[in-house]
Amino acid sequence: MKRSRRRLPQWVRAGAYRLISMGRRLTWRGRKLPDFVIIGAQKTGTSSLFRYLRQHPQLRVSFRKEVHFFDGGLDPDADDFRKGQAWYRSHFPWKGSVADGQKVFEASPLYVFNPLAAKRIAELLPDAKLILVLRDPVERAISHYFHEVRKGREPLPLMEALQKEEERLAPALASEDYKSYEFIHYSYKSRGLYGEQLARYLEHFSMERILILSSEDMFADPQSTLRQVFEFVGVDPEFWVGNLRPSNTGWNRHPIEPPVYAYLQDYFRAPNQALYELIGRDLGW
Repeated sequence: MKRSRRRLPQWVRAGAYRLISMGRRLTWRGRKLPDFVIIGAQKTGTSSLFRYLRQHPQLRVSFRKEVHFFDGGLDPDADDFRKGQAWYRSHFPWKGSVADGQKVFEASPLYVFNPLAAKRIAELLPDAKLILVLRDPVERAISHYFHEVRKGREPLPLMEALQKEEERLAPALASEDYKSYEFIHYSYKSRGLYGEQLARYLEHFSMERILILSSEDMFADPQSTLRQVFEFVGVDPEFWVGNLRPSNTGWNRHPIEPPVYAYLQDYFRAPNQALYELIGRDLGW
């Protein structure tokens, strides 16, 4: 009879994680900084992309998917960026364990939206490549809303939440508090203003260093998209990823009323056109 494995108590697992993290921090100087970073955007498929890429034998991942260093983290009361390079490096593999030809990466989808992140990344990772996954901002905003509802953080109906966004975010924007609860959780439309966000990165990185992917294309033909990524980061492009099951999909979305779509399509019409002109590519939204 096969004996079932008992799961360790939460306090034991938490204590072990703290000890391991402490050990990594003590050895930070010997750890490799990432060669490339998936900078966003949220609810565009970054979790799926991370999961696909980690299957490649030449790609090494951070010890947790979303390090959230350059944006300071998701806790409004704690700034992880202030913990410094030692804390950030502790999330990556030991240099001696990274074989020739292997690349190290992380994925934190808030990086593209946080106005401070681009400059911070350029200062610490001047030679890094960046990957940006974009999704129709109308669908992204709706998906973001249902994510917040699912987590118990959004009490308003969809249209009201969209229309109140500017009012909710105004204090954070005025004070440049990019770690505020409202800025992180209620930025449904703002996160879809991709052209503005990409422009900040182009102040520090050339367009050749940024790979822009379409979420729609990635899920329609993931192997082609992955080949493009592998070529961009410099690993074997012929590797065939076996598990292409999407990650982090929602379950609580309900049918959307036509006025919501009309409102969002009108809102994003001009920003989408500005993005297409910036990247020289029509994404068909």
